[in-house]
Amino acid sequence: MLEFVSATRFTRDEFWERSALGRSLIRIEGDERWVPRVAFENRRGLPEVFNERIAAGSEHDILVFLHDDVFIDGLFIVDQVRQGLEEFHVLGVAGNDQRVPRQFAWGFVDITRDVVWDDRGHLHGGIGHGDVPAGPVTRFGETPAECELLDGVFMAARRSTLLEHGVRFDERFGFHFYDLDFCRSVRAKGLRLGTWPIALTHQSKGNWGSPEWQKGYADYIGKWKE
Repeated sequence: MLEFVSATRFTRDEFWERSALGRSLIRIEGDERWVPRVAFENRRGLPEVFNERIAAGSEHDILVFLHDDVFIDGLFIVDQVRQGLEEFHVLGVAGNDQRVPRQFAWGFVDITRDVVWDDRGHLHGGIGHGDVPAGPVTRFGETPAECELLDGVFMAARRSTLLEHGVRFDERFGFHFYDLDFCRSVRAKGLRLGTWPIALTHQSKGNWGSPEWQKGYADYIGKWKE
């Protein structure tokens, strides 16, 4: 069994009626191999919500951490996640096979003058973007592929693996940089990260430069001594 773990500012009814994730889960509700674990009307940071499910006593070993503004476009996501976790300890849909100092996002390496993508030869996976399901796809590179960093919009792992190796999300990062930090913590334990072909559409394109983002970046750089 698999848990979809997310957080939303919507009420319970609004989530199922209006959010991309809620509408997607209704579409695949005939598959009885998953359960939703959603923090409704949430004001906590994502790491706190995610850690709560890692620590929870549950018979569902596979955890999928994802944002509420994500459409699940494919019908076989449970099978795909299970297959991917046979190859990697943590998987995502987009990632980078290298990491450089002071990197501020999985796919970008510089923001001093403008947002600069890393060399596309290091990027893997793909994801759709847009306000409706099955949006235009950005393909970054070959997948499956082993990576150093993953896009936090979607990450999956086995609860037992995270517990065994003492890996958690750092709760000092409320929304920004929790994914980069988590990936580095996973790699520091010698675990494998990778991308897997899973069809998603993300409604958001990111929010860089806000005061919260700036604080998160400073905390992240300070933690990893960069």
